Order: sequence, then C-alpha cells, then structure tokens
Amino acid sequence: MTISIAHLGPPGTYAEQATVFYANWLAQQTATQAMCRPYPSIAQSLQAVASGQTQLAVVPVENSIEGSVTMTMDTLWQLDTLQIQLALVMPIAHTLISSATSLESIQTVYSHPQALAQCQGWLGRILPNVQLIPSNSTTESLQRLDQDLTAAAIASRRAAQIYNLPILASNINDYPENCTRFWVVSQSQYDLINRSASPTHTSLAFSVPANLPGSLVKPLQVFAQLGINLSRIESRPTKRSLGEYLFFIDLEADAKQAQMQSALAQLTTYAEIIKIFGSYHVLPISIEP
Repeated sequence: MTISIAHLGPPGTYAEQATVFYANWLAQQTATQAMCRPYPSIAQSLQAVASGQTQLAVVPVENSIEGSVTMTMDTLWQLDTLQIQLALVMPIAHTLISSATSLESIQTVYSHPQALAQCQGWLGRILPNVQLIPSNSTTESLQRLDQDLTAAAIASRRAAQIYNLPILASNINDYPENCTRFWVVSQSQYDLINRSASPTHTSLAFSVPANLPGSLVKPLQVFAQLGINLSRIESRPTKRSLGEYLFFIDLEADAKQAQMQSALAQLTTYAEIIKIFGSYHVLPISIEP
C-alpha cells in the first residue's frame, strides 16, 4: 500500500523533514509506503487532504519560541472533515545559508516569518543592517542564492545539503532548545495507526457567545472540575466581528474516556460551536547532528 503525504515545500523545509521521519516510522509500524508531496502553503497542504489529493498532511502547529502557527489553526477550523492522527515534536536548528564570501557582504536575509522571528536576536547582533524578507517557506528562496552573492536564507542544514549551498553560520536560533510540534492530519474516516494504547492528548476548538461575563471561564471550569489538564489554550479571531474569538485547547486526555465524555457533554451548554480535531499520541523526533 502506498499513500501520499502533503507538506509545506519546496523540498528541504522542516515540514518535509518531519514528513520523511513520519513516513519512515509509518513504514516500520504498518509496512505502508509513503510519497512526500510538497505544496506552496500550509493551507494548501491541509486542503489537499480535505479534497482527497493526498491521504495525509504533516503541518506545523506550535513552536517553542514563537508559539502557535495560526495558518494551521485557522485552516483546520474551516475544514470540517479532518482529524489529527499523531503529533510529532522535532528539534529545530537554524543555519544561515549563503554564497556570499563573508557575513559583512550580506544585504538581505530570506526565510519563513517563524524562522526569522526565532533568530531575531542573532540577526540583530550579527547582521543588524540587513533587510529581512519573509517568504512562504524556509527553502523558497534558496534557488536564488547561487546568483545573488549579497543574499542569505535561514533554513536547515539538510536544506543546504539538498541545494548544495554553503553554510555561513550554524545554530543561530536564539534559544538552543528550539522545537516545533507538527500534526499528522487525515480525513476523519482514514486511520492508519493501530492504537493499542489510549491516546494521551485531545485537541479541540470552540466558540462562545460574545460579551457575556464568564463566557470563557465556565467552559474551562468544566475541565478543571473533572481533573482534566489543559496543556495549551489559544484564542483566534472568528473573522466575523472585532472582539469575537475561537478558543483552541489541547487536553491531556483521550476523548473516549468517561471524564472527557462528561466534559464534552457539559461543554455544549456553554459553547456555540465545538469542533473536536482528534485524540492522538505524541512522538518525539530525533535529529542527527
């Protein structure tokens, strides 16, 4: 059996690196072979799964330095048929890639906004006068570096190897314990993982009536009273009106557990819309130096 997995491209992105790891893990666990299919954006990666172009997508959801990846959260809310199969946690080590002869000759640095933000302290100290140009991915601009000797990009060591480009500086992220959490996402009816043990986490989102006192605290109290731990809560605008929000939460529990079933039943009393994105395990990724 061969499946396809969507991810943010072009080749060499951290999303592709996480996808390759997952594909290898899946082959070991289930003997399923996977092909990686790059897409120009995170939203298009998720839409590829929703439309049936691919069976799975691997998308970043949270970084330990810069927080949530809002494109993933917003798109997942908009698409009703997707579920989380697994979470992957991968260490991130950024490098400065350039054909420039020295750091002093660099005038522009390209990368994904998350990568630029994760290296902003280093850039401010070492390259304080360069122009920072956001791109759709960490690898989108690498192909132009051969021709432009004043440009650089922030991407992975693996990306530099793929594009055969020099690394001028390594481990330039501001915090050494930098890591990103990815979600492996499928259509609701598609399940490749044999869950012999109960999932450890559940992710969901809900909206509440606007401008009502206690409209957020009451749903959260439901989980607290049942002893269910929240590992993350994040608000996102509904995009309908200023001051209206959706709330994304990660819980350390399986949605099928009795306490979670009770919590979800009570949650319907306070929430306007509830979307359960799935229950899943968390799998750490080891990266060779």
